[in-house]
Amino acid sequence: MDKLILGRYIPGDSIIHRLDPRSKLLAMFIYIIIIFWANNLVTNLIILVFTLAIVLLSKVKISFFLNGLKPMIGIILFTTMFQMFFTQGGEILFQFWIIRISTFGLSQSLLIFMRFILIIFFSTLLTLTTTPLSLADSVESLLKPLEIFKVTAHEIGLMLSLSLRFVPTLMDDTTRIMNAQRARGVDFGEGNIVQKVKSIIPILIPLFASSFKRADALAIAMEARGYQGGDGRSKYRQLRWSNKDTIVIIIMLLTAFILYFLKT
Repeated sequence: MDKLILGRYIPGDSIIHRLDPRSKLLAMFIYIIIIFWANNLVTNLIILVFTLAIVLLSKVKISFFLNGLKPMIGIILFTTMFQMFFTQGGEILFQFWIIRISTFGLSQSLLIFMRFILIIFFSTLLTLTTTPLSLADSVESLLKPLEIFKVTAHEIGLMLSLSLRFVPTLMDDTTRIMNAQRARGVDFGEGNIVQKVKSIIPILIPLFASSFKRADALAIAMEARGYQGGDGRSKYRQLRWSNKDTIVIIIMLLTAFILYFLKT
């Protein structure tokens, strides 16, 4: 619980920390697109070096990125193994029943593994160097042009900021409920997978109940204070786009241009 990365901000004064959150969010979207263009050795080396350089510029310890990787390691390994065993093509290296390992399947599994790792690293970098409220403000600002299509950007930003704000609170509630269940004799680590899933139910029900109560109390408090979103509402935190943010987007587009022409 203490190693949860979602919604955690690591204070710092690096060039990545000082960037406008909108530029970092746009860079994240571009990064997700171009990483799927890295489909050979050269393009993968370019995107790997590029990602490591950004991580070093953030001056955030590598242990934080590894902690962000741990919750996803099971899904990453499952997807990688599934791709390796059941993708056909190329020279067959090993075969048993329906399981087949080929050169093409092996290369594809390594490619997917690399993509997972790099995307998690970059998204972790975004959350570690950007405060949750600034991230919510950037989403609202980027969605502003969509208001002509009746998209309520301020409501989406409010929901995102509240969600990120209450992630630590929900984790504290989960810890408190688990300790209470352990005091009543519940062991969450024993039994097979079905028994472990059943042991989670006594956690989910009180957790949902407390979450609904907290949401209702928050709504009443906001109404009592006369909250109104949308046009005419001022902001304490002002986002400022600078030249270095423009340079970041240009660098991302140049990287996309290079990868597009080097991909096979």
